[in-house]
Amino acid sequence: MARAKNKTVAVWLALIGGSLGLHRFYLRGLGDWVGWLHPLPTALGWYGVERVLAYGQDDKLSWVLVPFLGLGIAAACLTGIVYALADAEKWNRWFNTDTPAAKAGGTNWLTVGALVLSLLVGTIAFMGSLAFGIQRYFEYQIEEARKISQ
Repeated sequence: MARAKNKTVAVWLALIGGSLGLHRFYLRGLGDWVGWLHPLPTALGWYGVERVLAYGQDDKLSWVLVPFLGLGIAAACLTGIVYALADAEKWNRWFNTDTPAAKAGGTNWLTVGALVLSLLVGTIAFMGSLAFGIQRYFEYQIEEARKISQ
């Protein structure tokens, strides 16, 4: 008989390692191909951060790559929020169809704590990466306009 999937564990995995797909591997196993796609945008985003550290903020490729990290983290946090807000019946219908698990889909204070942190971290990651990419793009447009006008 399969083991029941605990909602609190899934939410914490989405918060801590969701950008690497840990929550998907916990819920669906290592054969989940979508889980294996999660590290790609995260790695691209970290490469963008490394480029910013190496070449400075004027590196155009980093403007494109850094938002991938923020979007990956924000998407994982959004998944954690959806999991945390699912009621026990829905959770068990999604992930515990083969097991009689009355408490696995329940919500406790650890689930609520992960929900609050997911809201905080996801918002910071999304807004920070979006602001970085858009700010650098508009600064580039202004510099190009100055070059044309001179």
